[in-house]
Amino acid sequence: MKVIVTGATGMVGEGVLHRCLIHQDVEQVLVISRKSCGISHPKLVEVIHPDFSDLRPAAAQLTGYDACFFCLGVSSVGMKEEEYTGLTYDLTMHMANLLAGANPEMVFCYVTGMSTDSSEQGKVMWARVKGRTENALLALPFRGAYMFRPGYIHPIKGLKHTHAYYRALSWLYHPLKLLMPNQLVTLAELGDAMIQLVKSGYPSPIINPKDIIRLAKGEQS
Repeated sequence: MKVIVTGATGMVGEGVLHRCLIHQDVEQVLVISRKSCGISHPKLVEVIHPDFSDLRPAAAQLTGYDACFFCLGVSSVGMKEEEYTGLTYDLTMHMANLLAGANPEMVFCYVTGMSTDSSEQGKVMWARVKGRTENALLALPFRGAYMFRPGYIHPIKGLKHTHAYYRALSWLYHPLKLLMPNQLVTLAELGDAMIQLVKSGYPSPIINPKDIIRLAKGEQS
């Protein structure tokens, strides 16, 4: 398969990219980013584009792909809803609409959050915006659109964009995993689950931690 990865200069995108580059079923990975991800690999094609609010100049380079793993995102801390909406809903939907038109057989995987508000009516601002984004993505004419809500993600050792927050808490992963085996996922499982989903599909468009673990193991439901 040929896949597009966004957010490769962040922790989640870097991890998903890493899993794609080493996976035997992935033939090519296109990374589109504002700056280089700093990785050289025979499978990797990189498109540097400074303005994600207008990707039309790069549209011709985004055709012929089987999947998009959309890992681009920002924290809502300190932001008003209008600003967060611009950086979350607007940027995501601009790219998704371009891809849906150019790649109708594409599978679109969107990394969102465990407490995302599908009703779009709740009190938590970021959850409403993410819910609105999820709902809009699900309405696009992709072959499949899946919303990944991973919660806590255990990082991949050795990658350079691991957030200090996750690095500080990584020692808790193994004891918590014993207590809540279906609630915590690794970044490797997240990447592998996305790849498996493109191959096999999944009964639900909402992918929770338990679903991520199943998919990473090659299970369907």
